[in-house]
Amino acid sequence: MEYIESVHNDQIKTAIKLQTKKYQTKSGSYFLEGPHLIEEAVKAGVALKQLFITENHQDDHIVKQFYDQSIMISDQVANHLAATETNQGMFAIAPIPDVSLPAQLTGGWLLLDAVQDPGNVGTMIRTADAAGFAGVIIGVGTAWPFNPKVVRAMQGSQFHLRLVQAPMADAIKQLQAEQAPVYGTLVNDAAVDYRTIQPTATFGLIIGNEGAGMDPALSSQTTANLVIPIPGHPESLNAAIAAGILMFHFVA
Repeated sequence: MEYIESVHNDQIKTAIKLQTKKYQTKSGSYFLEGPHLIEEAVKAGVALKQLFITENHQDDHIVKQFYDQSIMISDQVANHLAATETNQGMFAIAPIPDVSLPAQLTGGWLLLDAVQDPGNVGTMIRTADAAGFAGVIIGVGTAWPFNPKVVRAMQGSQFHLRLVQAPMADAIKQLQAEQAPVYGTLVNDAAVDYRTIQPTATFGLIIGNEGAGMDPALSSQTTANLVIPIPGHPESLNAAIAAGILMFHFVA
């Protein structure tokens, strides 16, 4: 097994670049950090392109499975690769899956309209996974799902559901072609209490920007716009919390 002890090694420089969207898009790959995420990838049948491990992981079953793609690295290199304060001694380069809009959408779909915070995006994807959604559609202005902060927040959920990148209008049109309702979250006089809506097998749920909310132009394309009644006195709910409440209602 090859051993790398210098942070200036070309393979390490490439791995660092894969934490940016520019190089992810160019190479069709992204970076995974930590045994948990890598284990989830392997369970999902992802063919890892490269595996970097410190000495204490050399007998791990994942390393045995991907021995030909494995490289041992020094602790110094591991610390250099780690985005977290304490490196976990295992890193991988994984292929980015197809993120194009499929010809047919069935099941529950979360549509993210300009949701900018990576932590929120990752949390919503993870919650969609927990709620049994089929996939998440990443709209224009929404944080790239393979951003390292999003990847950490997803906690491996990208391996359990479909991630799609498409304009909201295209996604809505596709759902409507399936005769599926599409629900918005624009708070206005026409918005209805989400609890009055009966779940269906296939549907879309739009969550808008943390500050500005859903694009008002989309409201004319939705089946209904939903509101979550708030008995307390906060100005609003966190976008990820609101998304979680609505998602679990629709799969109840």
